[in-house]
Amino acid sequence: MNYYGGYNDGDGAEDVFVKAAVEVKRFLPSLFNIKVLGEKGSGFRPRGAIQDFNTLRRECLATGRLFEDPEFLADDSSLYFSRRPDRYIEWKRPMEIADNPQLFVEGFSRFDIQQGELGDCWLLAAVANLTMHSNLFFQVVPEDQSFEENYAGIFHFRFWQYGRWVDVVIDDRLPTCRGELVYLHSAESNEFWSALLEKAYAKLHGSYEALKGGTTCEAMEDFTGGVTEMYQMDQTPPNLFNILLKAFERNSLLGCSIEPDPNIVEAETPQGLIRGHAYSVTRVKHVEIQTPNQIGTIPLLRLRNPWGNEAEWNGPWSDQSPEWRFIPDHEKEELGLTFDIDDDISAGKKRWEMSVFEGEWVRGVTAGGCRNYLETFWHNPQYRITLEYPDEDDDKCTVIVALMQKNRRAQKRMGADCLTIGFAIYHLEYPERLPKPLDINFFKYNASAGRSPAFINLREVTCRFKLPPGVYCIVPSTFDPNEEGEFLLRIFSENKNNMEENDEEVGVGEVDDRVPDEPEQDRNTEKVREFFKKLAGDDMEVDWMELKDILDFSMRKDTHDKGFSKDICRSMVAMLDVDHSGKLGFEEFKTLWNDIRKWRAVFKLYDRDESGYLSAFELRQALNSAGYRLNNHILNILVHRYGTKDGKINFDDYIMCAVRLKTMIDIFRERDPDQTNTATFTMEEWIEKTLYS
Repeated sequence: MNYYGGYNDGDGAEDVFVKAAVEVKRFLPSLFNIKVLGEKGSGFRPRGAIQDFNTLRRECLATGRLFEDPEFLADDSSLYFSRRPDRYIEWKRPMEIADNPQLFVEGFSRFDIQQGELGDCWLLAAVANLTMHSNLFFQVVPEDQSFEENYAGIFHFRFWQYGRWVDVVIDDRLPTCRGELVYLHSAESNEFWSALLEKAYAKLHGSYEALKGGTTCEAMEDFTGGVTEMYQMDQTPPNLFNILLKAFERNSLLGCSIEPDPNIVEAETPQGLIRGHAYSVTRVKHVEIQTPNQIGTIPLLRLRNPWGNEAEWNGPWSDQSPEWRFIPDHEKEELGLTFDIDDDISAGKKRWEMSVFEGEWVRGVTAGGCRNYLETFWHNPQYRITLEYPDEDDDKCTVIVALMQKNRRAQKRMGADCLTIGFAIYHLEYPERLPKPLDINFFKYNASAGRSPAFINLREVTCRFKLPPGVYCIVPSTFDPNEEGEFLLRIFSENKNNMEENDEEVGVGEVDDRVPDEPEQDRNTEKVREFFKKLAGDDMEVDWMELKDILDFSMRKDTHDKGFSKDICRSMVAMLDVDHSGKLGFEEFKTLWNDIRKWRAVFKLYDRDESGYLSAFELRQALNSAGYRLNNHILNILVHRYGTKDGKINFDDYIMCAVRLKTMIDIFRERDPDQTNTATFTMEEWIEKTLYS
């Protein structure tokens, strides 16, 4: 179980002070000053039209009907993806389950959370923690809904998903058996916020079954947009208290617990702490102390027991402890020692700086595996981060790296489990002298400056580092090569960090010097010329079908007698057909012929076994040799479109890649004569250019 702390929400819970010596389990930085970079999308794609809560509710109220969600049906498909229910499940609305249904009965608390038959205690623990923070709670459970005012059988909840807040709309039909809720429910039979929240979270991931098994930190991140760290007290860094202090200063949520006694449930220590119970840390402070013999400071943590019962710390620094005699009055006043009211600890807080990038590992392109696979490791996505300013009162920079894989829970129905993921960090001493991206030679001769503690099959891998100011490259990867998935990379630091993809700028470069500028004549050239004249007829022009005949004849060995597809032949004509006649004259054909011969020469450089295929890893190098500079985003698109399932590119599709790249680059450069990397098109012009290419 993972635990988080929080503020006193007025439920009578006790705050106690103890010396900083208990096990700190988690902290969750708040997210401020966020730079969202390189985004492609949240990864949450509605299966139907986007559902707007207010619009749908107005429509229901106007027609007098109760909402029925077409995107999450009240049937078995929303319960399970691997089997059928073992009994009859009836979906009922709250008014069919209890008298006087309410969203909240006397507010909300952890007592509103009673586990049902689903193995999602990880989610329930996070929901319980959420109830201790009203500001976070109402961000997830919007206040603009109830069973009284404007009730229409529709509710909505908000969850953080991979860099964005997603609003999830549901109807209030809930699975029941013999009139009782099957899954999460409240201790009060007519209170339904927790059951509806669970349903919305199940919809987000595709089904209730998708919620089976998980970690509380995963749900807490979805409720807050934060990132988690965990410290075991037998493995803590020497500066742990300073880490806690800086986390508290940045409005992080802190929690702690003592390992449970396997033989006694909720065993109590002699000092009054409960084993296996979650405590919130509501204050972290160095406190001045004056004894008859010395003056100095002492580190204190203030813990909150959310139970609010008689189980209370009775050791040093407890309520009536003599230690308080040695604390000056001004310190007591600053600490607010009333033991029943928390300070407004969010006021004047510092903020974490965060940068975010979204990316993907694509088989054969950017799924290079870990450093054990040196030949492919350098193909992984790379991100360059510049740390300019060290931490306050320090000569190094705190950096928290969080690598999260996306959408794996929602893909459970397709058999997808979490990938085994991790990352490595490399110091770039002379970044201006290094290639983008870093190549295999860099990784051969440079050790990492830091890395994730392990590669592990969790949704997120997180680690904290202390790094000198400088430029670094972060390489996220799966453990094995060719494992496909999307990811979110988040970087947190105390001071500003500058982050960018460490990748090629898209454009045209030099052709590989191993490729002749003017391909030498071969014995087929004259035959091709004669063949062209024969097919072209009196007008000396060929259409795409005649072009296909010429190319199939001249390059039958390269295509293994399979010939070229009609699509590539049409694209070749479009590439050089300036007058849009749908035909090529001989001079245009000759230009095309030289391009094809150049591309063929490049293909042969990398098709060393003459299989007629390139691996997707080789595609980037081949296109670079042909004079095209492409980044990972473009390469991923090309392989998704032209590659086989096992990540191979045949000669025909390789030529198609080259044709499309040349065509699109030529269209762009025509409108960018000054090479500013920007071009302007009207809608009509762009459609015309795109269709004809």
